[in-house]
Amino acid sequence: MFRCISSTPSSTTLLSFTLLFISLLTVSAQQIDDSQLAVVCARLAEGATHSWELGTRAQTILSMNATRYSVLSVKNSLPPPSTIPDSVSSALDPFFQIAHDVVANRSQSNGNISGPQPLIKDGAAADPASIGFAVLIANLTGQSGEDYSGAAQDQLDFLEFDVPRTSDGAISHRVSEVQLWSDFVYMVPPFLAYYGMVTQNRTLMLEAYTQISLYRQYLRDTSANNLWKHVLLGTSGNDEGHWSTGNGWAAAGMLRVLGTYQNSQFSNTLKSQQNDLASWVLEIHAAMYPHLDSTTNLFTNYADQPVTASGNFYDASSTALLASTVYRLSLIRGTHTYLPYAERTRKALSAANTNTSSSSLYEHFDENGWLTPVVNPNSYGLEGTQSPEGQAFVIDMQSAWRDWVAAGSKGANGAIRIRGEIEIWGWALLAFGVFWGVLF
Repeated sequence: MFRCISSTPSSTTLLSFTLLFISLLTVSAQQIDDSQLAVVCARLAEGATHSWELGTRAQTILSMNATRYSVLSVKNSLPPPSTIPDSVSSALDPFFQIAHDVVANRSQSNGNISGPQPLIKDGAAADPASIGFAVLIANLTGQSGEDYSGAAQDQLDFLEFDVPRTSDGAISHRVSEVQLWSDFVYMVPPFLAYYGMVTQNRTLMLEAYTQISLYRQYLRDTSANNLWKHVLLGTSGNDEGHWSTGNGWAAAGMLRVLGTYQNSQFSNTLKSQQNDLASWVLEIHAAMYPHLDSTTNLFTNYADQPVTASGNFYDASSTALLASTVYRLSLIRGTHTYLPYAERTRKALSAANTNTSSSSLYEHFDENGWLTPVVNPNSYGLEGTQSPEGQAFVIDMQSAWRDWVAAGSKGANGAIRIRGEIEIWGWALLAFGVFWGVLF
């Protein structure tokens, strides 16, 4: 069972922490407490069934519970240890369970074929690759019972040889035809970069950058201040709108590749690529955050369209994802420009519920712990009710914020000022970060 924490804190522990936090005079900023976060994680574990949901969940396990194996952690030398430290062994159990179950079932999923094949049969060529890094880590750490090396190789060969491409080499997001989706940047390039890192293949690592660069050329809309379009080039099902989650997927995928480059053995020879990736993430932030709704502090499903437009509504899912990328960019590159926006959205998503008709403690979570409002993960033009990826994005946001706090809340003085109490706020947040560190 996936857990955000290694064990459930006792009421005494939580009370002691609460008193400590109050004694440090927490700012009026809201935050999602550990018990609520555990519920969010439980809903994610229950709901993640599609390929991209499994890959996204696997990433949250590393960023929240096993940071030594996360490419997003600053100064984590790569590759990570092949011998798992005792301190994270139990935290990695659900991570390796995902890799095991996917590899164990892939032959049946793909009709018992041999050779190049995705980890899970899917109409999307890209989405199964999102699980690839988990399979690579399972192989690196010597997990038994399945051929993880062969499964990763088959997934790579499938992308390289079986999936259609544009004339200039962009790998299609879809299997049946060439069609480019902004989601691709989160699914495929991080897998290529990680595969290249663990096999010491710099050419393959560079392919991750090349794919991102190609996708940016096609999807970045210079007439809309560099917002990314969602889906292009297909014979049907194209979406030229500036889907908020798609922009978040792209930024988050770039950061994972950037983290892999920065911490790898090839870091010094990939400086220009790292600079580009950081610049492109900031470019998306600059395009997106002017459209943040000033009343709700949420994005709409299509960022530059009014909430009343067809297919549009407020979306907490993309809001959380983009906030996580702001904290990560601050940590990885020292770029703090959009921290005020990230803090506004984090507080909004953590706000206490004032609706007496709901028993939820939080405004943006229902009684069962599902984030709300969210886009339907299976139909991006419709509002949904239960989104596993939305749950993952909340965990991404919270873990990124926790790491930012633990690193000293750098950039906070320029980002947030609440009633002149910024110094006290910083110490209070640091205490919260230390508390999370003890739990993890």
